[in-house]
Amino acid sequence: MATFGILRSALDGLYRYAGYLAAVFLVLILCFVSMQMIARWIGEIVTGAPDITGYCMAAASFLAMPYALNNGSHIRVNLLLNALGGKRWWAEVWCWAIASYLTFLFARYAVKLTYESYRFNDISQGQDAWPIWIPQVAMAVGTVLLAICALDNLITTLFTGKDNIKPTVVDVSAE
Repeated sequence: MATFGILRSALDGLYRYAGYLAAVFLVLILCFVSMQMIARWIGEIVTGAPDITGYCMAAASFLAMPYALNNGSHIRVNLLLNALGGKRWWAEVWCWAIASYLTFLFARYAVKLTYESYRFNDISQGQDAWPIWIPQVAMAVGTVLLAICALDNLITTLFTGKDNIKPTVVDVSAE
């Protein structure tokens, strides 16, 4: 049981640090947008800044997914699940199984896309002309972490009867 506690802490920490990294990318978006505004005020142009801002937005979105899932920020159908009563556990397991399968497919193709972009030396079409695999790495990492998070919730639901999602105020009042 101690191993399970260590693994649980490690996974929760992994999701949390992915959330922190997503927050860093949000701050970078603020910096790049502010830099573009200031540059326009003084009559200058920042080449490639809109493209880099878009890469930061993608990185923030994908890296935040596992953290958001375990913190109850994703949309769930708790009304339907609560209405199932004793059959809720079966519905939760079914939902987590489907989610695990789909997120692993998503992660597989995200990693494959990133690798292919690296292999073929794809360059972005914007003014920045970056190797496109560099911003795609954040997408691949985020989808892999989301897949791990979904599988983690499936396994936890199977063995403990409850997932890892922290209930929100609405969820707590429904129970």
